[in-house]
Amino acid sequence: MPKEIIFSDKAPAPIGPYSQAVKVNGTVYVSGQIAADISKSGDIKAETGLVMQNIGHILGAAKLGFQNVVKASIFLRDMNDFAAVNEIYGSFFTKDPPARETVQVTRLPRDVNVEISVIAIE
Repeated sequence: MPKEIIFSDKAPAPIGPYSQAVKVNGTVYVSGQIAADISKSGDIKAETGLVMQNIGHILGAAKLGFQNVVKASIFLRDMNDFAAVNEIYGSFFTKDPPARETVQVTRLPRDVNVEISVIAIE
């Protein structure tokens, strides 16, 4: 079962030994995306928007879009940000949103406030 590494130069390069995304048998697994450059601004909506844009760039590199996403995972530093994150996240899924979970975690890479990963199918 061959795997294809997906990379977009429009999204941040990985900060460790992992790929932005991997495609296997028509399924694309997008690694958790963060917005480290703006996370300290305190604007969770802007941070979430940039995360979702990065995901969009990676999906585009795989010739897919948000309509292909079947599963998402959202990790929040503070569950009090849920409504704001949900508002921005939801604007990217206007029809038939994917399955999803949202969990609060103690800490995220680079001390960001939100990290989102997705799984998409062709």
